[in-house]
Amino acid sequence: MSQLHPLKTNRSESPNSAIKNGVVQTAANASSTDSTSPTTLNHEPKQDFVQRETAQENSSDEICEMPKKPASAYITVSLICLMVSFGGFIFGWDTGTISGFVQQTDFIRRFGSQNADDSFSLSRVRTGLLVSIFCIGCAIGGLLFSKLGDAYGRRIALVIVTTCYVVGLLISISATNKWYQYLIGRIFSGMGVGGISVYCPLLISEVSPKHLRGTLVSCFQLMITLGIFLGYCTNYGTKNYTNSVQWRVPLGLGFVWALFMIIAMLMVPESPRYLIKIGKMNEAKRSIARSNKVSMDDPAVSAELATLHAGLQAEAAAGEASWAELFSPKNKILQRVILGMMIQSLQQLTGANYFFYYGTSIFKSIGLEDSFETSIIIGVVNFASTFVAIYFVERFGRRNCLLWGAAAMCACFVVYASVGVTKLFPNGMDNAPSKGAGNTMIVFTCFFIFSFATTWAPIPFVIVAETFPLRVKAKGMAISVASNWFWNFLLSFFTPFITGAINFYYGYVFMGCLVFAWLFVFFYVPETKGLSLEEVNDMWMERIPAWKSAGWVPPDRRAINLKEGVTTSSDDASSREIT
Repeated sequence: MSQLHPLKTNRSESPNSAIKNGVVQTAANASSTDSTSPTTLNHEPKQDFVQRETAQENSSDEICEMPKKPASAYITVSLICLMVSFGGFIFGWDTGTISGFVQQTDFIRRFGSQNADDSFSLSRVRTGLLVSIFCIGCAIGGLLFSKLGDAYGRRIALVIVTTCYVVGLLISISATNKWYQYLIGRIFSGMGVGGISVYCPLLISEVSPKHLRGTLVSCFQLMITLGIFLGYCTNYGTKNYTNSVQWRVPLGLGFVWALFMIIAMLMVPESPRYLIKIGKMNEAKRSIARSNKVSMDDPAVSAELATLHAGLQAEAAAGEASWAELFSPKNKILQRVILGMMIQSLQQLTGANYFFYYGTSIFKSIGLEDSFETSIIIGVVNFASTFVAIYFVERFGRRNCLLWGAAAMCACFVVYASVGVTKLFPNGMDNAPSKGAGNTMIVFTCFFIFSFATTWAPIPFVIVAETFPLRVKAKGMAISVASNWFWNFLLSFFTPFITGAINFYYGYVFMGCLVFAWLFVFFYVPETKGLSLEEVNDMWMERIPAWKSAGWVPPDRRAINLKEGVTTSSDDASSREIT
């Protein structure tokens, strides 16, 4: 029986290109292992399977590219990714409901402070804590649970973190009049959602076909927007009650969503990269074939398996990644961490959660009679716009969408803040606001939400899911998403104080952040549209400037293009496709 040999490459040669230069056969032979328990990557395959795989690989001298099929052929994998992305619904549900809770009379009576006139109110500090402490829990959860995916697999990790979310719900929903009990529950719920926000995009990116990866990862954001919208609707439906139904029913529905998530995880396939890592090669091959809607015997499946296996061998030879490795410039890891943390931080600094968390309060201050209705309108715009984002992300690429989105949102905040500062209260803050100015602000809020939902809402998750090599992927995604939650906490906690001090001048702060975001994307964010995760790693290793990345072609496809006399353009991402 033959023995797998360690992958050997020189310093200038990526694992991907090494495969194409002859290592593909040994890696492909590994696909024969039919292990039922975790094993090391270096194992002995079954002889008969080896011979069949070797013959299949030798039948063609050309590189096998995974064939593209009509969209209808990928319904199964799309449904699988939708089930995984339901974790985003849980996150969105909390965002949509908490914005209404802090305005509900029973919630204020139970967890607020009694005033001299026997009325109740939530102070700015308590409101900020009740809303924002969830984000601290998310940051802790994202970092604390970062090893679960490598130890037990992505699916089991999602079951564990969803269970943590349920524990938090139990603590919060059982609170009667102790605001700190509700606060503790939100910390535990946040820890669960923090883990969900890491593993959902990670699993989707690893099971989806590369030409649909951006679209399918964007489904995570689609489910967030659906959760926000239905959370708004539920608040609107319970606002006329006078007891704890106002907030306990929306909170209790979280148990239903968590149960659905856990059941869904029992039905979806595991990541092929994780399966290869633990030695279950046949299952990995089956997962690749299922995701790409091809036969397990297709040569492209064997080639893909070989690529993944060789990359994992190279990473395994280097040993287990540590947290310190994230801050090493070797293999451009530090640069990728900076990219991940910045793109996630800037998503918060766009100012979107200024509307999502405090939309009900904002529109009440503008003078609307029923601010809950306006929140529902924003929820509809947010949800509907995300369908456009699913098309945009693969049609126009990551960079273009982020650049246009930042510019559009910046323009919206200029109008929103200027109208709020100069026209909303023509007779002073103590008098009624201008209805025309208020309506203008609502319209540009909707324009802003559309621009955000189609660009900066889903794409940072897509970029983070594509950027890191598998060796540090879980840790890299965890620290990137933790930065998102950190800024989420700062903005949600301090927004009541900032708006109380400078009111609608706050919009100019976000405008400045969006100008910086545009510059950061232009100079630092590479285009990864149409690339496999291994090819994204190759591009980083070749140190391609971000503004030239759209025209970068992987080494194996360059060889085919040269053979067929095809020239590539540095400005055209379509040059990545094999003609």
